[in-house]
Amino acid sequence: MSKKAIGIDKFTDFDDWYQDVLREADIVDIRYPVKGMIVWRPYGLKALRLTQRILMDLLEKTGHQEAYFPTLIPESVFSKEKDFLEGFGGESFVVEGTGTKKFNERYYLRPTSETVMYYMWNLWIKGRKDLPLKMYQVVNVFRYETKMTHPILRVREIMGFIEAHTAHATPEEAEIQIKEALSIYKEFFDRLQLAYYIIKTPPWDTFAGAEYNYDFITAMPDGKGLELGSVINLGQRFAKAFDIKFMDTDGQVKYVYQTCYGVSERVLGAVIATHGDEKGLFFPPEIAPIQVVIVPIAKPEEKHIFEYAGRVKQLLEREGIRVYLDDDLEHNPGWKYYYWEMKGVPTRLEIGPREVEQKTVTIARRDGAPKKTVKLEELASTLREIWVEINKFLKQRAIEQLRKLSIIATNCTPVENTRGLIIAPWDGSREEAEELEKTFGKSVLGEIVEAPFELPPPSNYTTCSGKKAEKWALLGVTY
Repeated sequence: MSKKAIGIDKFTDFDDWYQDVLREADIVDIRYPVKGMIVWRPYGLKALRLTQRILMDLLEKTGHQEAYFPTLIPESVFSKEKDFLEGFGGESFVVEGTGTKKFNERYYLRPTSETVMYYMWNLWIKGRKDLPLKMYQVVNVFRYETKMTHPILRVREIMGFIEAHTAHATPEEAEIQIKEALSIYKEFFDRLQLAYYIIKTPPWDTFAGAEYNYDFITAMPDGKGLELGSVINLGQRFAKAFDIKFMDTDGQVKYVYQTCYGVSERVLGAVIATHGDEKGLFFPPEIAPIQVVIVPIAKPEEKHIFEYAGRVKQLLEREGIRVYLDDDLEHNPGWKYYYWEMKGVPTRLEIGPREVEQKTVTIARRDGAPKKTVKLEELASTLREIWVEINKFLKQRAIEQLRKLSIIATNCTPVENTRGLIIAPWDGSREEAEELEKTFGKSVLGEIVEAPFELPPPSNYTTCSGKKAEKWALLGVTY
């Protein structure tokens, strides 16, 4: 490693900070010769897999079953839903043949899986007993992004897309599923200690083929918005396009009602950007590839200290804690402190002659709180208590960051410093949205339905044209 710490303020130079963190902390390597497609290094992939595991467990607990559907989608299947084709056709990769043979039909590399999944659902769903159907898969999807790519945040191969799809007998059941999906995502993002807005997108900017959708939005340190995930009510449009019907208990054949929701690896990019600082990464303990690093403070000949550190490592491993013993003799303890802080390890154990003599360890925290010396028998429980405190610290800091990156504009006067997201009074109409966009130079992302801090009632204010506001609009430039 070339540096002890990143040493860059992410709020003044986010791009350099972010690139340095990904490189120095061994998260990804962007040198692969296809733009927008990145290589995940083991340390970064471990953090991603731990993150994904949280969401997969939440889906499993709420009755979703994991499945897998193919990557290639025949054009005849992909084009069954007209709005979907228009929405995704222009950014989809197409396979027309092999090196020597041209196919009779073009195949799309999945940009998302509605069409391939629903083709099969037409064959599977026959009666009321088949509903509700709740499935998810973890796959790579491909989109030829026309915007500038950014590692993890905007890529052309999304390699960790967790997409869930459901089918229901009634619109009321689909609405209940939307609420469940929102609660799943809220718990997921809360466990990552992220701060976010939940917005309902306007009708003119809704997911292709959908009735409406909700988005979870946060802000990056440069003030740009980032969509963390979407929850979408598809209604019956795909059901009618793919002829997904069932025989109801009243003897009538009916179309199903559908929902879908997806999260990609960009959520880990949000974690990195939100919680990191000038020292480097700061992983929440639940997804830290290494939760505890042990640093012996000893000379090479003081083998009893290294042996004691090894016993501490075994003790923690028996407790199911992810631990690493840094017994490298090349670097001194001070260098190691900086290095593991840069890697985002939330807790460090320091073991020197005093700790060995007293059968204790000294715990140092990534959040800079005072060190604590504890007895071995109290170590595991104390670490878990400290992790709860670290989570509270990370969440509160994330909320304050989002608050600082959000500007509440209570009238239509242009804001001088528009770096960040804009919150403005709105009546929900497209005309007022266009006025807001003209005034602030940012897109209306949607109506805020939940915020991480209290907002005043929008009815206290008027819109650009003097109408009484009914809601808060969230505006921003997004990745």
